[in-house]
Amino acid sequence: MNKFERQSRQPADQQTLPEAVVGDLSEIPAEVIDISDAPPIAPRAPLTQSEVRTILMSLMLTMFLAALDQTIVATALPTIGRQFQDVSSLSWVITAYLLASTAVAPVFGTLSDIYGRRAMIIAALSLFIAGSILCALAPNMPVLILARGLQGFGGGGIMPIVQTVISDVVTPRERGQYQAYFSGVWVAAGIGGPIVGGVFAEHLHWSMIFWINVPLGLASLAMLLPKMGKIPVFHRRRKVDWLGGVILMASAVVFMLVLTWGGNRYLWLSPTIIAMVGASVALALAFVWHAGNAEEPFLPLPLMGGAVVPYAMAAGGCALGAMLGLTVHLPLYYQVVYHLSASEAGLALIPLATVSTVGAAIAGRTMARAKHYKRVAIIGTSCAVLAGCALALTVLPLWALLVLLSVFALGLGTAFPVSVVSIQNAVRRSQVGTVTGAMNFFRALMASFTVAAFSAILLMALGADISLGGEHRGPVTSIAAADMIAAFRYVFGAAAALLAVASLCMILMEERPLAGPAKPLEMAE
Repeated sequence: MNKFERQSRQPADQQTLPEAVVGDLSEIPAEVIDISDAPPIAPRAPLTQSEVRTILMSLMLTMFLAALDQTIVATALPTIGRQFQDVSSLSWVITAYLLASTAVAPVFGTLSDIYGRRAMIIAALSLFIAGSILCALAPNMPVLILARGLQGFGGGGIMPIVQTVISDVVTPRERGQYQAYFSGVWVAAGIGGPIVGGVFAEHLHWSMIFWINVPLGLASLAMLLPKMGKIPVFHRRRKVDWLGGVILMASAVVFMLVLTWGGNRYLWLSPTIIAMVGASVALALAFVWHAGNAEEPFLPLPLMGGAVVPYAMAAGGCALGAMLGLTVHLPLYYQVVYHLSASEAGLALIPLATVSTVGAAIAGRTMARAKHYKRVAIIGTSCAVLAGCALALTVLPLWALLVLLSVFALGLGTAFPVSVVSIQNAVRRSQVGTVTGAMNFFRALMASFTVAAFSAILLMALGADISLGGEHRGPVTSIAAADMIAAFRYVFGAAAALLAVASLCMILMEERPLAGPAKPLEMAE
């Protein structure tokens, strides 16, 4: 009788998983690896290195689709507005995708724990491809905006499902290294997306920015689906709390609209914004009440507690918020203070984006080898705090500014793999999808809040009516460099404060042992 036959005869609560997938479980707390609530798992042969590599490559391509679509559209917006003769609605092409993708992240995460990763990745990619086709064929602006919302439903599901599948095929100790690779995918999309979008809009047709998603999406499915059958199964069928999911999504959409419209379409203290804030808070409280009384809540509230999850979520959210907040606002600083052109200002953002990936890679490799893996994130975020304070307190030449920004990015990048892996390592395997979706949801909210907060800081400091999308409604070009430097002291200070919170959260977070083999995955027969 081979080991798989012996395993299949064990009770469901005693079945073990392939060693190549989960590694040594002896050091993991019982609550982390408890799968007593999971159905009997059919015995599966361990994944080979080749199969893991193929799965990860297909996941990287899938992630690239979602990342590319958030950057490739911006440079084509003027062309789209001219063709449809509707410039006033252009912002909704971005906003529709952002609202939809943020709202559905926890939905796809939870459903992957109920119906499985395969079904949800097919659903997410299918929605994304269908939305891309409708965007490319859109005859007018309203149809394009609706199609972008559909595309956002798919794109919002891709991120949590990809991270969840990674947790299924890679041990926690090794997972940080792969998270760093996926951070590189976002950097590549962030750099290449605007360039490709501009080339398509100028030399081909703007619809190509959507048509390109179809072959890439199909290629991703073709690579991934044949291997999905060998991925370990951890999902558990249960009743879906659709009411809780709808309430949570409604609260998120209203909150995102507040951050989008506040200070732009409406004044922050206008009756409309105040009413929307009240509605968002009321819906959030309704969700909390419903989750506390439902038998099978959409997002179990105890899952968001403990000594790991809330601290890791806060640390990752603050790091991402600081990075995106600076990415959105720094081009204005470059143009006014250093007199860079728009394209040069974009190039000057590259260190902030690329060096953060280096920090993530360092943290990932440290997690694979060190017992006290969170120390690298504590040190990294602390260094980022010092760099942020230096940016706030000193006036520097451009090269020195870029060096300090690189140090800042290197430090904050260490928080990403540590926070993601710690969160996934702290819950039962049947809840990894749910907690991963919640993590992406709260990170997106935090990032949007930070961008809005940094904008408010600049508006108060400058007293100018500015727009960060490249179209300035006020006399931005007439703002003195000294005034911009003074205003950005507060922005850099706010970024340093966010990283200080991230560092504190890492210190307070419980450091649980990570499972994982001490050697590479062995080849299966």
